[in-house]
Parts: sequence; C-alpha cells; structure tokens
Amino acid sequence: MIKPNLSHEMTDALGSSGPQVALAKGVLIQARRDLRRFRAAEDSIGREMYEDAYSWAASNDSLWPYSFLNVCKALDLSPDVLRNELLAGTPPGWYSRSRRIAQRISTSLRGYLTNVFEPHSKVVSSRHSNRPVPAH
Repeated sequence: MIKPNLSHEMTDALGSSGPQVALAKGVLIQARRDLRRFRAAEDSIGREMYEDAYSWAASNDSLWPYSFLNVCKALDLSPDVLRNELLAGTPPGWYSRSRRIAQRISTSLRGYLTNVFEPHSKVVSSRHSNRPVPAH
C-alpha cells in the first residue's frame, strides 16, 4: 500500500478559499511550524510552544471550531495521516503528559470563565437584599 503524500494533499486543500478555510489553513501552518521549530527546544517558552502544538495535533476534541479534527475536516485532510506526519519522531510518552497538562489547563480555564461570565443578576440581587446592613 502506498502512503499518500501529505504535502501534495495539503497543497490541494490549501488552495481552497473562504475566511473559515483561510483560518483553518493558518492554524495548521502555525502548528506545523511550532512542531518543527520547537521540537528540540530547551527553554521553557519553546517547550511550551511545542507542547501546545503537540496537544492540539494529538487531541480528538471536536468541540472547538478550530480543533485539529475540525481543521482536517475543513481542509478535507485525513486526520490520521496528517497527525502521523506532524508528530513523526516525537518521543514516546509525550502524548499522555501533554494530554494531562491540557486537561488541567482546560479545567482551570473553564472554572475561571464560569466565574467571569456568571450572570450579573446574582451579584446585583445579593447587594440589594432586605437584610439589615451593620453600622460601623
């Protein structure tokens, strides 16, 4: 069986137009650059850039509009073939570590956003309750 040449497949997909497709192209191109550029990074920022790109490419999440799976769908690319090309040569065990980090960040961010975007009415109603206010 002949393995498809992803570079040729990507070139065809990247020829498509439209703002959503253009953004999907940009996300994919940036992830590919980060995976190549920061693969052997020794500084914390470089390692973080690599981990972010790796986590994105390794994820099977499709909830975010520009998740790896949705970008592949928008560009009509095979997720398995693209993932294999992007992550080739990655040290074993990297995926599970990156996934744990991504889950911690996601949980933390979700909690933060829930607090930030909590309905304002709860705060207002608690301020205007009928309880007496202690005098100082």
